[in-house]
Amino acid sequence: MAIQTHSLPPLPYAYEALEPVISKQIMELHHQKHHQTYVNNLNAALAAQVTATQANDVRTLISLQQKIKFNGGGHINHSLFWKNLTPAGTPENDRTKVAPSLRDAIAARWGSHEGFVKAFSAELLGLQGSGWGWLVSKEGPRGQLEIVTTKDQDPVAKTDVPIFGVDMWEHAYYLQYLNNKAGYVEGIWKILNWAEAEKRYTSGVENLLKL
Repeated sequence: MAIQTHSLPPLPYAYEALEPVISKQIMELHHQKHHQTYVNNLNAALAAQVTATQANDVRTLISLQQKIKFNGGGHINHSLFWKNLTPAGTPENDRTKVAPSLRDAIAARWGSHEGFVKAFSAELLGLQGSGWGWLVSKEGPRGQLEIVTTKDQDPVAKTDVPIFGVDMWEHAYYLQYLNNKAGYVEGIWKILNWAEAEKRYTSGVENLLKL
């Protein structure tokens, strides 16, 4: 049984490119340390799973499931997160031009873009503990749009398409915003990659571990 290994995906922009919304220091720590740790731990758990499978060690296989879920989810969620952000003022950041299908679907679901932002932000700020907030397309591309939250590093349901997600773990913002989560959430809207969101909404995401 071959051991499947994963690697840290490069960022699609420079570490300082999202300033002033997200600082270079946070991006370096978040990407190079936190995400890398999820990748390392996932690879270790998958290697241990192969060994346990070969030894028919069912107890170890059971004990590894939570490690694979947590670190695999962390790898999936962060790989999605980096790609659904873009520097402010770039063409990908202009939702009115690059996301016509998603723009219309959001307006139909929440009445307006402003109504959507208010609802999504409320979900993010109401999240207790560590987790993520997501806009998802239910049951595949061009489905019913919903705002959902996931705990810790749980990914969204396999049947749903993650249009974009926002990391609400403290490591995503605390060095810069301290306890001002609202400031972080307000800033996120300035750096969303609406072109990527449109692509996910209309076409889905093929393989969440090969983004």
